Amino acid sequence: MIEEGTEVVHQKIHALMEEVISQNHNAIAENFQMREMFKQMFQSFDQSPAYQLKKHYPEIYEKMMANEIEDCSHFFRSNIEKGIAEGFYRKETDIESAVKFYYTLIFSINENTMMEKDAYELEKRLWNIIHAP
Repeated sequence: MIEEGTEVVHQKIHALMEEVISQNHNAIAENFQMREMFKQMFQSFDQSPAYQLKKHYPEIYEKMMANEIEDCSHFFRSNIEKGIAEGFYRKETDIESAVKFYYTLIFSINENTMMEKDAYELEKRLWNIIHAP
């Protein structure tokens, strides 16, 4: 039952990402919308069902996170490729490294950082690396 519940959450997150993508914004606007979505999801992480799942059912939590990271990695990769094509991101961006950094930022940092300012500073560093001058 718990695993089925996590699948429902996974489908909801996937639908929210698809909704952002369907709005057909430029890569930067799309990325900021996605960031806002994740910010809202992690705002009260210590009280969230995901935190409770991690605490009490770590194996189910790990499976859920692997699924989320896979989906999000696809989105982040597409967004970076789109941004390069639009001229917003640097052509020489190491896409795979940026994808790994971004999902680490979204999932690990937001999950473990008590202060949003710390997560924001790390994200700002990523933007400075991939954005075209």
